[in-house]
Amino acid sequence: MKLVVVIPVYNHGQAVGGVVAKLRSQGLPVLLVDDGSNADTARALNVLATQDGVQLLRLAQNQGKGGAMMAGFRAAAAQGFSHALQIDADGQHDALDAQRFVAAAQARPDAFICGCPLYDASVPKGRLYGRYATHVWVWINTLSFAVRDSMCGFRVYPLAPTLALIERVCIGTRMDFDVEIAVRLVWAGVPVVNMPTRVHYPEDGVSHFRVWRDNLRISWMHTRLFFGMLLRLPLLLWRKLA
Repeated sequence: MKLVVVIPVYNHGQAVGGVVAKLRSQGLPVLLVDDGSNADTARALNVLATQDGVQLLRLAQNQGKGGAMMAGFRAAAAQGFSHALQIDADGQHDALDAQRFVAAAQARPDAFICGCPLYDASVPKGRLYGRYATHVWVWINTLSFAVRDSMCGFRVYPLAPTLALIERVCIGTRMDFDVEIAVRLVWAGVPVVNMPTRVHYPEDGVSHFRVWRDNLRISWMHTRLFFGMLLRLPLLLWRKLA
């Protein structure tokens, strides 16, 4: 197994350096994907990319979190990496947990290792409770509890089945990406390992979630996935019985 950490970055110039430092302290190679960030963040990423083990992929225009991740997957595979660990740039994930994710991927290289958040008191209650609407739809659309939390951006992808999926299917490129790709990996028969991990929301954290726009996008995604589940219902039921 050859793994690289892929970090989508959009205007998180102040926080991403600390994330990179923790990952490099564990000996993990890092690929930063600049998703059309502002000038200050671009300069910060240029400095980070001078470090050993840190690469920078710069997108000319903002493509959204999903678009940045898919560009990172393709770049990682082109360099011979077999797995990609995704982590957010804003510091909310405990980057020191990365070795636990890597160990899980080494034990199950065929599996999708999906973070399952353990929140502290910093989590906004509205976001915490709102996540359950998505969780329920994911459980319905996969006819399983295989993915405990489909919105956590800390996860490891086996690149071969993931790239085969994104080349075959049009997947949402923004805040709908994490949820949709998790559902579709389950549909594709990729095993799931849920990995508990601590999550903290920094007081000065930058969120790019836009309540109305992104909730509408996610609602439409759930609708599409529900009808996709109906088409796959015989296969999903057969798997459960088998």
